[in-house]
Amino acid sequence: MADNRCLDRVAIVLPSLDPDAKFGRVVEELVQAGFKNIVIVDDGSDDEHQKWFEEADRFSQCTVLHHGVNKGKGRALKTAFNYIIENLPQVEGAVTIDGDGQHLTKDIIACGDALLDNGDKVIMGCRDFDAPGVPPRSVAGNKTTSRMFRVFFGIRISDTQTGLRAIPASMLPQFCEMEGERFEYETNMLLQMKRLGIDFIEQPIETVYDPEDYSSHYNAVKDSWRIFKVMLRFVFKDSSAIRYVISSLLSWVVDYALFYCLFTPCGTVAAQTIARAFSSLVNFNLNKFFVFRSRDRYFKDMLEYYCVCIPQAFVSVVLLGGLVKKMSISAPDAATVVKVVVDTTLFCISYVIQKKWVFKKLD
Repeated sequence: MADNRCLDRVAIVLPSLDPDAKFGRVVEELVQAGFKNIVIVDDGSDDEHQKWFEEADRFSQCTVLHHGVNKGKGRALKTAFNYIIENLPQVEGAVTIDGDGQHLTKDIIACGDALLDNGDKVIMGCRDFDAPGVPPRSVAGNKTTSRMFRVFFGIRISDTQTGLRAIPASMLPQFCEMEGERFEYETNMLLQMKRLGIDFIEQPIETVYDPEDYSSHYNAVKDSWRIFKVMLRFVFKDSSAIRYVISSLLSWVVDYALFYCLFTPCGTVAAQTIARAFSSLVNFNLNKFFVFRSRDRYFKDMLEYYCVCIPQAFVSVVLLGGLVKKMSISAPDAATVVKVVVDTTLFCISYVIQKKWVFKKLD
């Protein structure tokens, strides 16, 4: 339960581009609630929208910073963080919010109070995407990225795209150094927190959407691609991931060559089984000695490897056989295309399992 302790002990960070009346209401509610330090960043808004910043600037509690041109949400957040570091040394943290009314004042206060109780952790205001009225694209996007974060990075978070985050003041310099200038910055923030060992706590917040007036400066194609690049770059900072790709490509050459040659005389299941048996042995040796460079005993690693490999191969055989049958495929070329889709999905899952369990003792 929020007790308003944070009102003069945390700074509110509110980046905005071409705001509307919702922004004005958010600012007024923050002031009325009693927040003493509200840092607003105008991220290159046009002249028609300057009135909202001018109105906010009339409040003594508000400081409005301006970007001459649009630089992106990530840069706007960093601009505010730097201002807090240099000008508000008395505050104990920063709470980032959006100006579209999605973050209720009571939830902002709850996150601020939670920060005061957990000064060594970041507080994530997380929405419930099973609640009624949430736009389908938000449900699909958040649930998909949540699963990806859990599988590929070991980060368990229910709302990867929340803009309501409370960050301890002592950590702000680190957050200023993190990569990302636009919407991808918030994704990279989570990944870098994992790398730096910064823990977080989820604070449940109300899920607010106006289905008749739902807008966002989030560009589904451009910003999704930026977010994907951040995640991909994070994975491949680990050299073992690059070696894993090379190992897998070499193993796939063996696998696909045998599958193609055996498909007509042996059928789908037999061709898939024989090809996977030979290629898995090649893959194991490459992974042990080239990818992860494990120093554990050979047969111990082999046992653990096949505890992963055999179920994976079984799933691959079942899925591939089922899809080939359902799609009435008889040509090896078409069957091989389906095999690519199935194996690519299992490939990503297998890397995480092998790194964290099979070959966990790395050099």
